[in-house]
Amino acid sequence: MPTTTVTVGSAVGLHARPAAIIAEAAEELGSEVFLAVPGEEPVEADSALLIMTLGAGKGATIEVSGEDAAAVEAIAALVARDLDA
Repeated sequence: MPTTTVTVGSAVGLHARPAAIIAEAAEELGSEVFLAVPGEEPVEADSALLIMTLGAGKGATIEVSGEDAAAVEAIAALVARDLDA
């Protein structure tokens, strides 16, 4: 399963707005993608509520994984961006 590690770029972390943007993008990809704080259970990237349960603030490390490498890279790029700007 393709996995990449990224640093949260949003100033507010993976809070409401960034989580919603990521979840919407993940849903549109049509491939399961998961987000996890290293050492913790992964959550589905197409659920804003589950993303927010990670409690990941700016600068936190997040593992992005899934079956489709392109989908993993697309979601990883969103996690790394400041989506609250």
